[in-house]
Amino acid sequence: MPDDDEGMQMPPAARAVRWRLRDTALVFPASGDRTAHLMAICNVTPDSFSDGGEHHSVPLAVEYAATSFREGAVLIDIGGESTRPGAVPVSADIELERVLPVVRSVRERIPDALLTIDTVKAGVARAALAAGVHAVNDVSGGRLDPEMFDVVAAASAGIVIMHSRGSVADMASLRMAQYGSDVVGDVCAELMVQVGKARAAGIPGEAIVLDPGIGFSKTSVHSIALLRELHRVVALGFPVLVGVSRKRLIGELTGGREPSQRVIGSAVAHAIAVERGASVVRIHDVRATREALAVMRGLRIA
Repeated sequence: MPDDDEGMQMPPAARAVRWRLRDTALVFPASGDRTAHLMAICNVTPDSFSDGGEHHSVPLAVEYAATSFREGAVLIDIGGESTRPGAVPVSADIELERVLPVVRSVRERIPDALLTIDTVKAGVARAALAAGVHAVNDVSGGRLDPEMFDVVAAASAGIVIMHSRGSVADMASLRMAQYGSDVVGDVCAELMVQVGKARAAGIPGEAIVLDPGIGFSKTSVHSIALLRELHRVVALGFPVLVGVSRKRLIGELTGGREPSQRVIGSAVAHAIAVERGASVVRIHDVRATREALAVMRGLRIA
């Protein structure tokens, strides 16, 4: 295994060419382009860690989605259950009440946007796919609902398999943040277990995106190791999504106590992730991230 300095300088592995979604596909930039697709976070919840309540109505959520799309987001990730530390799980019925009107309205307002549903529940995923979303973003990586992979396969949809441990209430905490001497290797191995289950359910490889789960069941030291050695996640052979937006890690590195004070640090972290091979970044602040990527690309940072 290369040491840290070599890992930081290693060029990204070749990326997958496309992500197969329900009824369409998303083409990825070539790895040498040092750019990525932007996924805007649209939390329709009253208690998300960063933007709780900001989009907690259909008009507010739709307006945020429209603004994000104008600013450069290709994907809109709609979620109705918070995974912040200490979050209380909600029922599928409540989650559907929150997300389905937003899905339908965003589809009508922004027909060219690609929509993902952020859920760990197969029933919510099924209903959202029927309402028009193109992929499922499962922060449990398919661990918490044994029917999730079957639902995605039946819809011929895309899926983001994120690494985490524990329940919805646990996964953003440090309760299960125990790893061996190689946290990156442990995360890669656990991701590939879920990939195997997805493939066994009939989901083709080209429909899968991996997310190392920055900040989920991980200390900041763990998350930094994953970002430093992101090429090892990319080398698994699937497109990689990175979401660092406004997370605790950024606050610790910058001294920004409130999530809203972490915009610049988040944009820098995402630019570095793209330089190291990420194909998608999941973000709150679309314009700041787009501009950071544009500067990085223009300067051809190596």
